[in-house]
Order: sequence, then C-alpha cells, then structure tokens
Amino acid sequence: MTEQYLLEMNHITKRFGKVTALSDGNLRVRPGTVHALMGENGAGKSTLMKCLFGIYHKDSGEIILDGESVNFSDSADALAHNVAMVHQELNQVLYQNVMENMWLGRYPLKGGLIDEKTMYENTKKIFDDFDINVDPKVKVGSLQVAQKQMIEIAKAISYDSKILVLDEPTSSLTEKEVEHLFRILKRILERGIGIIFITHKMDEVMRIADDVTVMRDGQWIATKRTNEITEKEIISMMVGREMNEMFPEHTAKPGQVILKAEHLGTKNPAFTDVNFELHSGEILGIAGLVGSMRTELLETLFGSRTQGNGTIYYKGQPVRFKSEVDAIEKGFAMVTEERRFNGIYAEMGVDFNMTISNLKKYCKHGLLRNGLMKKDINKMVEAMSIKLGNISTPIKNLSGGNQQKVILSRWMLTDPEILLLDEPTRGIDVGAKYEIYKLINELAEQGKAIMVVSSEMPELFGICDRILVMSNGHQSGIFDVKEATQEDVMTAAAKYV
Repeated sequence: MTEQYLLEMNHITKRFGKVTALSDGNLRVRPGTVHALMGENGAGKSTLMKCLFGIYHKDSGEIILDGESVNFSDSADALAHNVAMVHQELNQVLYQNVMENMWLGRYPLKGGLIDEKTMYENTKKIFDDFDINVDPKVKVGSLQVAQKQMIEIAKAISYDSKILVLDEPTSSLTEKEVEHLFRILKRILERGIGIIFITHKMDEVMRIADDVTVMRDGQWIATKRTNEITEKEIISMMVGREMNEMFPEHTAKPGQVILKAEHLGTKNPAFTDVNFELHSGEILGIAGLVGSMRTELLETLFGSRTQGNGTIYYKGQPVRFKSEVDAIEKGFAMVTEERRFNGIYAEMGVDFNMTISNLKKYCKHGLLRNGLMKKDINKMVEAMSIKLGNISTPIKNLSGGNQQKVILSRWMLTDPEILLLDEPTRGIDVGAKYEIYKLINELAEQGKAIMVVSSEMPELFGICDRILVMSNGHQSGIFDVKEATQEDVMTAAAKYV
C-alpha cells in the first residue's frame, strides 16, 4: 500500500548568491501525525520552512500539498492554501485585544463596519474547542507567554489549516503549560491536520512525534519513525558525531562566599525574603515555574530592578546598585532571557555587539583603539568557536547558538566576577548547548561565580552545584544536586502556587 502524504517537499534547494543555504531538503508529512524536524541551528530547518511558507522562493525542487504541486508567492498565499506557521518569536500587536489579533486583516464585517459580536463569538468557539481559558477582549500585552502562544496556535487553526508548523512552541512554557499544549495538539491531530514540530527537546520528540526528519549543514540526513530510533541516534545524526554525554564533566570547586543575600525583596512585581550564598567557582541554578520571579531576582541583583527590603553583600560589603552600569563596574554581568528583544542589536555587526558593554577599555583621549578592539574580538571568536563570515557580519544573520556566544563574549570582555545567566540555552540546538555548558564550566574553573535560571530540569541538574527554588515570589528551598531529585525541586516549585 502506497503511503499517503498531506505534504511532500522533494529535493528543495535554496541559494543566496554563491552560498547554498539548503541542498536536497526533503520532508513528507502524513495526515494526523506530528513530524519532528530536527537539526542544529544553521542546519537548514528554517530555510526549508520559509520555502514552504512562501517567505523564500526555492531555486529547485517540488512542493506537493494534498496531491497538488504548489509554489506559494508569499505567506498570505500559504495561509490561503491552509498552511499556517507559528513562529518562535511571536509577532503580535500587544496593544490590541486578543480577538483583534486573531482576525487581524480579515475582520468579519457588517454594514461595512467590524462586526465585534461575530468576532467575539468566533474567537470564543475556537477557544472553547481547545480549552483555552483567555478572555477574547483582554489586551494581548497583559498575557503570559504561554497564553500568547496558545492564541497564535488558535489563530493558525482558524485558517482551516491542513499543515501547521510550530517552531520551538515549548521554549518558554512550564511543564504544566506544555501538558496543556500537547492536549491541544492531540485534538488538532483528530482533525487529520499534519503538524511539523521544530524543537531541540529530545524528550518531547520521543513523546509526541510520529516521525522524525534530521537535517545537517543544509542537507536532509534521514527520516525515521520515532519508534524505530533512539535519542542518541538522533543527536548523532544532528551533530555528525557521537555524543556520549549530554553535559560535560563538572570539575570546578566552589571557594569563598562572594555574594550573599539576606531577606532580599522587591516590589511590582514582588518577591520577598530570598536568602542565599554564592561562592566563587560555583554554579547556582534558579528553578521555578513561570511567574515565580526567577528573572526578577537576577534583575534585582544586577541593578535593573529597584531593590526593596533586605541586603545584598558583595565580597563581604553591603551594596545597593542604582543601575546596571553600577553593577557592571563592580564586576557583575547578565545575559538576558529574551536574546532578540533585549540582548542583541540585531542590525549591527558582531564587532559592535561584542564590545558595546566595554567601550571604556577601547577609548583613549576620546578615540577608539580599533586595533585593540579587533584583537580582542578575534580572540573571543576563536575561543568561543563562533561561526561567522567576518566580524562585521550583522548578528541577526548568525544562528541562535552563535548569537548567544557573542553575548557571552561581550560580558567576558568586561572580566566579570559574577555572571547572571537567564535561560542561556533557550532555543539553542543540542550541539551548541554542549558548547555553552563547556564555557560555563570553564568560567567556573576560573573562579567566576555563576547563577543560571533555567526551565529545563535536566540542565540544572547537569551543570549546577546547587539549585535555589522560587515559587510565586517566595524562596521555597535550596538543594544540593548530588542529594536532591527532580521531584524534590518540582515539589518546592509548586509550594506557594
């Protein structure tokens, strides 16, 4: 019996000038299935999907949708043919309400005016079908990331999609929110829709995907049924080599206390009574559900957020940073969670992004010391194994993993003693993650004190010495990773919810 496919992408090639970004890309999606599309950043996944969605025009190959050859002119054409995509970076109009975002560009009309009653009813029906508990009239900007994600998926379904592409849909979700998303996906599959699921999370692939396609260096490597392949085999195909361990050996030995918080708190939004000690050479993880105030804790330590109650001691002396500049001058550095939103200057080059936080070092008598700047940049590019054309390449053209390495390099050039990392491997492939873990380990070996916020429990247990748990603005425990379990940490994370 011949296999039936909703979508076939055969031998897709895409070139940009003399550079071949995608060569012989292949993907076949069966109706009512989840097809995981795997590969490191830069493997060609996004290029293949952009060719499908009409954002890029392929140079060769064929796309067959529901038995008919198609070649979409743009994303609107793809949507008109029931192909929808939910991007990792959500593009929503935050000052508009939910239903206006849902039907943007296709509002129902009555007498030449927008029919808000029909728009509300249509939105509510879709939300009820998928157990999405969001008021259609509330402003999108007031919602949590998980709710925004669900709205985008509901919007994609409203196009009567046959193919739904989800790009890293769980990267900002808690375990509870992931469970809700997976329940929604099961209902979508019951309608015979084919889902292309782009993710770096192996456990999710093995759990929800029916088929797996692996890409590497812009080429199709293999397509397998999920029940016929192991996580280790997928990783090996992705990186082109054996990876026997997900985390490098942790060899740093914590030293003296360098940072201490006593009864630390802040307002708007509030957390209270946080107490911990951080040692030089230590990696302290911060766990908790979305809304637990993990990020707010780091921002307070970094001077981004006004400190309320309590005391911060740095090298034994009480400090109260008035600004981020104040913290940087004292030896603090912070890598933010939303890399594209507040971590990079997307249009500027790697050289600019790497040196912007340390310009004082490169200024003499009001002039930039370009030679010293270039020397330091090239040194970090080599040390961090950053893949790029040249140092003036716009950072937006780099893969997520390489962007993160540039940001880490930026802070390394300030020679910090305290490094605050908020979701440092979010949206980064397994190979690049391993390299980031190695860098964190090396920094700890140099005596740097590091705090890491992460939503991935295996990551916290894989790289940290201890884990501080936040729960709804309260500290609910500190655990030694050698003595605790993931269940212990999750129980503490839900303590005050």
